[in-house]
Amino acid sequence: MLHISLITSLFKKNQRLYTLALLNSLEDRGYTDLRPSFIEIMSYLSEFEGASIKEIGTSCGLKKQTMTTHMNELEKRGYITRKIGAKDRREQKIYLTHYGQSFKIILQEVIENLEQQLTESLGSVEVERLYHVLEKLHSQLKEKAKN
Repeated sequence: MLHISLITSLFKKNQRLYTLALLNSLEDRGYTDLRPSFIEIMSYLSEFEGASIKEIGTSCGLKKQTMTTHMNELEKRGYITRKIGAKDRREQKIYLTHYGQSFKIILQEVIENLEQQLTESLGSVEVERLYHVLEKLHSQLKEKAKN
């Protein structure tokens, strides 16, 4: 029987290696100023541009203080801009700058490349199975966290 601690360890190791591969590919394309947590934030913004800091933080599992620091860094580096919310002037909406939009295209290419390599290595059936198992696990863990 496989122990939960081994599964957890494998998740962490695989996430670190995947993130490292992403960062290395992005560095090869000239994006040398990113941290692993920035990738997660930028991935989210690539799909949900105009999200609030709270929405991004919740999705990425990052605390408000961490998000503020990351937003400041990403803004300083030219990836994002903040705009005051139309409905709630206390809320900031986050948008990709022109530079951030260029990065989004490269990020999508890099992710597609890594996914292609994974599919070539494991086969499409195994990748599909892996996706469904991880999706199911995520749903169950998320539900348990609510209780």
